[in-house]
Amino acid sequence: MTTPPPPSSAPGAGPEPGEVPVCPRHTDRVSYVRCQRCGRPACPECQVQAAVGVHCVDCVREASRNAPQARTVFGATLRDGRPVVTLTLIGLSVLSFVLQQTLGRAWTDALIFAPFLGETEPWRFLTAAFLHSPGFLHIGFNMFALWIIGPSLEQALGRWRFISLYVLAAIGGSLMVTLLASPATVEWGRGLVGASGAVFGLFGAILIVLRRLGRDARQIVVILGINAVLGFVVPGISWQAHLGGFLVGLVLGVAYAYAPRPRRGQVAVAATVGVAVLLVVLAALKYASVAAWWAAVG
Repeated sequence: MTTPPPPSSAPGAGPEPGEVPVCPRHTDRVSYVRCQRCGRPACPECQVQAAVGVHCVDCVREASRNAPQARTVFGATLRDGRPVVTLTLIGLSVLSFVLQQTLGRAWTDALIFAPFLGETEPWRFLTAAFLHSPGFLHIGFNMFALWIIGPSLEQALGRWRFISLYVLAAIGGSLMVTLLASPATVEWGRGLVGASGAVFGLFGAILIVLRRLGRDARQIVVILGINAVLGFVVPGISWQAHLGGFLVGLVLGVAYAYAPRPRRGQVAVAATVGVAVLLVVLAALKYASVAAWWAAVG
């Protein structure tokens, strides 16, 4: 019985006598350089310099898939590069602001929130966060705050938790305005615009994150204190929206930052869904009480 010769594709195997080694990905290219992992020829385009020798791109890709993924302290995937979600939120807000200036009242009227509109057009609870008052001060402050806080929170918590926090805080801000407004006053019909509720949700969450990491949060506390005072002394600022967003941020921040390590994903999902359901229930109860009030006075 004879033993067949080893195939030329086996690691470390040389070419058959008279056979010219070619790159398996580019069969028209001769290559005498072999991958240190699989032993196959690799042309210059398919070579990746390793600590020792050369690896082919296929082996590098396979090693990347099998390598353990780096994660943050809070279990989020560690990502390099730009804060995609933060930049997207800023971009949408700026685009909406431009449309407000170019389309007149049409764009603002379609997205603005007021308590009396929320029951029949509930999307306004969120869309108002992408509108801003005329002039650059309002949008400038909110987008600056989002840019300062957003990237670090997005990296620490991960993209889906960050966007959930922002969206629910924005809704929470609009809801708090509704809960504290009376249908017997002008507050029930007053329009609300701005990302302040969402931004204050980020403030609330970063307070918890900094505390969880043992870092100094005094700067955030000072900023919150200043804005709390401004909300009562400067007309046109909705302290109710700030409060609603801030409370949502605190609750989700605690859930995201203090979840037990083995159950971080489950706790984060449960907390996000739970807060969303709570907001819906509170809104439903408020509008039911308002309907009963109208029935009584009507």
